[in-house]
This record gives sequence, C-alpha cells and structure tokens, in this order.
Amino acid sequence: MGTDFVTSRANGAISLSAEGFCAFSADADSPEVTNPRSPYIVDLSRVTRHYGAPGGAFRHETNMQTAFKTIGLIGKPRHQGANQTLAQLFYWLNKQGYEVLIESDISKELGCDKAEAVEMIEIGERCDLAIVVGGDGNMLGAARVLARYDVAVLGVNRGNLGFLTDVDPEQFKDTLTKVLSGEFETEQRFLLHTEVHRHGEQKSHNVAVNEAVLHAGKVAHMIDFEVYIDGRFMYSQRADGMIVATPTGSTAYSLSAGGAILTPNLNANILVPMFPHTLSCRPIVVDGDSEITLRASCSSSSPELEISCDSQVTLACLPGDEIRIRKSPYALRLIHPKGYNYFEVLRSKLDWGSKLF
Repeated sequence: MGTDFVTSRANGAISLSAEGFCAFSADADSPEVTNPRSPYIVDLSRVTRHYGAPGGAFRHETNMQTAFKTIGLIGKPRHQGANQTLAQLFYWLNKQGYEVLIESDISKELGCDKAEAVEMIEIGERCDLAIVVGGDGNMLGAARVLARYDVAVLGVNRGNLGFLTDVDPEQFKDTLTKVLSGEFETEQRFLLHTEVHRHGEQKSHNVAVNEAVLHAGKVAHMIDFEVYIDGRFMYSQRADGMIVATPTGSTAYSLSAGGAILTPNLNANILVPMFPHTLSCRPIVVDGDSEITLRASCSSSSPELEISCDSQVTLACLPGDEIRIRKSPYALRLIHPKGYNYFEVLRSKLDWGSKLF
C-alpha cells in the first residue's frame, strides 16, 4: 500500500495526516518504507515510534517562544541513515509549527514534494537555524557556504567521529526541544581565506574551515617552498607539503601529521610540515590574525602543485606562485546543546583515558 503524509494549518494549529508527506510507500508486512524515486529505505517503525502510526491524525498547538522561526535541513547524500533522520526531522519540525526548507538535492532523494526545496545559499539567506545531518565532512561543506550568513548551525551525527556534529540522531527530539526553546551554547569558529597569486595577479581563492594544504599534484613528491609570517621570512622547507590549520582543523589532518590540538576558543593557527626532509622541523603555532605566505620554488621538481581546502576544494598552482592564507572575515556560528564540553568530546572521539579517582 502507499502511505503519504501531508501538513495542514488552521487557526494557528498544525494537523498532520497520512496523505502527502514524502511519497514513501510500504508493504503491509514490512515496517520499512521506500521512496519510489529513491533506492534508500526509511524505517517506518522508528517514525511511528516517535510520532504515532501512519493514518492517524496529529494536532499540536505551537506556543513555543523561540528565536528560530525558519529551519533549513541539509543532509549527507545517498546515505540511508541520514535520509531516515531527515525524514523524521522534517515531520517533527512541521508538527512543531516551524517553516522548514530542505536543500534541493536531499529533497529529491527523499521525494518530499510538500517541502520547499532550495539551494544551500537560500538556506543561508532565509533560515535562522540550519541543521546538518551527516558527518564532519558534510558540516565542512555546508559551513563554507553558511558562514557568510548570520545563521546558526547545528550538527546531527550520521558520520564517524563527529567533532562538529554532536547531536545523537537517536535522541534528536529531546535535544532539539531544548535547543529550540533557547537552551544551547554558541561558538564562533573562524575560517581561513586562501588566495593563489601569480605574477602579482590573484588567480583563484576559496575558504576552509579545517585547513588549507599546499602539496604536490602527484602522490609522494617533495616540493620546495618558503614560509613568511606577516611578510617576515620564517624558513624554507623541502617536504611533501604544508598544512595550515585552524583550531577547528587541529583535530583533523593536522593531528594525523603530528600537530598539536588547539582549543576552539584560541585565536591561532598551526603550521604542520608534511614529512619534512629534516630532523629539526616541528609544527609551530602563530597568531590567528597573521597572514601566512607560502612561496613555491620556481625550481620545484613537481611541475604541478595544489592547494586543498578541507580536502574538498582544490586550487591549482604552479612553481613560483604565492599562496596567501589569512583569517576570513566570516565565522561559522556553531551551536551545541547546553552542557557541551569540548574535552569530553576529545575523550570520547580520541579514546582518551577517563578519570581514575
């Protein structure tokens, strides 16, 4: 049989009935529903456990006072667990009386014809809160866009580590109820703005939440470059590359390369050479307001160089180019549930020892 859900409003109340929500279909003997326009399955038994059985009517008076009125949903593409959580979120938020927008690609996967599908930029322009369902990689991609707008961003973890996406998808209802009523903590995470200059002309630019990395275009090729801080020469380096990481990125690629962890409230960046051909080179922390310049040697043995931003965006550069990295004027407004503890996150994600006494 086919089962759909629809939302209707009357006299300030919201009524939901099983008629047109996301074009899901289900077999009578199976608790799973499948969107006929998507190969991904949503577990209907989990939806009904939260909201009641399909076919029932729901009525809810929306008396909650909150600064959040319009909420955007962004998800992890082609991921069954994320799609299931997104469907539950959309249903629950509509029940609470919020205007909900869904990022267009995700909306197509869910088949949510009754939801307003928009591009990521429009979520930034129109929403008070954006909820990212996925892993840290999905949060990074969304953050590079949403940081340009005054929108709060909350992460629901459907990935692996989840340093930035800290809401448990199995308990999102209780957590979001508190967040939407004003019980949350806010962090400002700054981004890096990276530019590639050639012969005095800017050729390309982009931003990064975690890190900007200079490396050869081919794997396991050493490159020669010089490093300047605020125009002052620091050192020349022969290495596989250089990682310039924010405090947010200090638990990512930088950590794997031997860099220190910087707490998010620090106004600092860390420079971590990648496999330097020396025994004396170590990571160094510099002021977050400093401009970092990497000058690729014209005699570099690798003719193709790249700057990678969060391992998601690549800027091409050549020997002799100048890469300028500085703090972006935009910052990510990241919110957490009340009681968020960064060191508890480190303990759980990095498997640190717990208290002994």
